[in-house]
Amino acid sequence: MSSVSVCVYCGSRAGSRPEYMADATALGTALACEGYRLVYGAGDVGLMGAVARAAQTAGGDTFGVIPGHLLAREVGKRDLSTFIVTETMHERKKVMFMNADAIVMLPGGAGSLDEFFEVLTWRQLGLHEKPILLLDTAGYWAPLRALVEHVIAQGFAEASLLPYFRSLPDVPSLMEALAATRA
Repeated sequence: MSSVSVCVYCGSRAGSRPEYMADATALGTALACEGYRLVYGAGDVGLMGAVARAAQTAGGDTFGVIPGHLLAREVGKRDLSTFIVTETMHERKKVMFMNADAIVMLPGGAGSLDEFFEVLTWRQLGLHEKPILLLDTAGYWAPLRALVEHVIAQGFAEASLLPYFRSLPDVPSLMEALAATRA
């Protein structure tokens, strides 16, 4: 088992740009090649499936967590190194977070945003110090950063919120940032 585990939040859909799938595949490969264990939502669809298949193909350790009600919808990937079925989404998120040393977020929808804001809030409250890295494929997360800056500008958060997450433009720079958190 790898010494460092990376929780990847991402879409259960492929998205509208081929770069999203390409980066998901590249990230899964890179994580495995660098000896990181992939922790993710255990689906075999969309970006989730691409990350996991790439990690497996490269010989990586994979740890998937899925609630029972999503087994069919997200095509639960049962051939992972570790496959856990939870009762609820809340349990899924908790198990994923507790089994990770760092968080990486690829493009995704409402579920990915929920996961991001939860770990960001926990970081803001001092409940963890895990790095939160966003893979900003084709500028996907620029509006999210702008939203957080807006929240700060409007007085609903301190400027100290911004350094709790970083956006990286590509997989190599994300892997470099991830490696820096290991040192």
